[in-house]
Amino acid sequence: MITKRRSKPLPGTGKPTDLHIKFAMAAALASVAWNAAVAQEMSYGEAEYLNSCAVCHGSDAKGDGPLTDVLMKRPPDLTRLSERNGGRFPYQRVFAVIDGRYVVSGHGDRDMPVWGRQFLEEDAKVYGPSGGEIVTTERIHNLAGYIESLQRSLP
Repeated sequence: MITKRRSKPLPGTGKPTDLHIKFAMAAALASVAWNAAVAQEMSYGEAEYLNSCAVCHGSDAKGDGPLTDVLMKRPPDLTRLSERNGGRFPYQRVFAVIDGRYVVSGHGDRDMPVWGRQFLEEDAKVYGPSGGEIVTTERIHNLAGYIESLQRSLP
């Protein structure tokens, strides 16, 4: 005689059923898929911005981060860089200001960290001096590209 497999636990055993196991597996897979989707939606530049810049410039890049009140000078609204530059995003200048290892004429006193040096110290530990420079440059390009994506549309 062929018997059906039980889908309910035997009374008093407390063992999970096939249905419970399938539900748990589906929930776990959905969670993994959702986390992967969220991770894919956030660019490296956005992640770097939130990690390194938002504390001063704000999560929306308008110069109103949580540390704004304790800074000597208010951080600029990074969403208006193109507007203040005749409608063109000043990519090379933004890259140079973020990097900070080289003097940017007309920038005035440096009120923000020298991210190029700080990133390089971290990256060189992992990738060595040459690899560290490559990774640091890429991090700054990702960050500048993300800031470019935040620019307000001109009317």
